[in-house]
Amino acid sequence: MAKKEKVLIGRIEYLDFPSLNLSRIAAKIDTGAYSAALHCHKMWVEEIDEKAVLHFDILDPEHPEYKAQIFTSPEFKKKKVRSSNGKKENRYVIKTKITLAGKTYLTDVSLTDRQKMKFPVLVGRKLLQNGYLIDVSKTKIS
Repeated sequence: MAKKEKVLIGRIEYLDFPSLNLSRIAAKIDTGAYSAALHCHKMWVEEIDEKAVLHFDILDPEHPEYKAQIFTSPEFKKKKVRSSNGKKENRYVIKTKITLAGKTYLTDVSLTDRQKMKFPVLVGRKLLQNGYLIDVSKTKIS
């Protein structure tokens, strides 16, 4: 059986969220993180037809890709995630498609406030295990 060739990426890459109509969003590649995280500045849950629906507004109005669009998802979960400061926090998690270096995957993405972070997206090992090799000396090579 032929071995799957790994795709080389840098420590910072552009990626797309096709289901959310977002493209060329700068992301930090972080092998220390388990899953992916996306910046949201507003999130709330409403009961619609007796079912909980998550509403969320991604990125910040100052971001060049911000579209002032409220997204909704009836398919979400709440999960305890260890943040970059080591503390566990409850986050909403959705399943969405991410395209990185020409490969698209359906994966879990936690929604969180990353306003104080340099990049609105963090990509962790769960997605990276699909055949990526990271060269930390490079950025935006995909």
